[in-house]
Amino acid sequence: MKDLFYEKLGKNIKRYRESAKITQQMLADKVGKSLNFIGKIEVNYSRPSLDTVIDIAAALDISVSELTKFDK
Repeated sequence: MKDLFYEKLGKNIKRYRESAKITQQMLADKVGKSLNFIGKIEVNYSRPSLDTVIDIAAALDISVSELTKFDK
């Protein structure tokens, strides 16, 4: 169940980032993380902390609720 959550979270981050026309590097700079870490989050290789999820949502100008809303 946890794995599925992080997989969907990574996909949502990528989708919202791309729709905002923001590169992984731009997002990394906005949240103070490395490009490598952002890439790993998007492919479910690394799991972000809640603080990082909050920072990513803010950088993408969306709510955490919206970022973690997954289709059934």
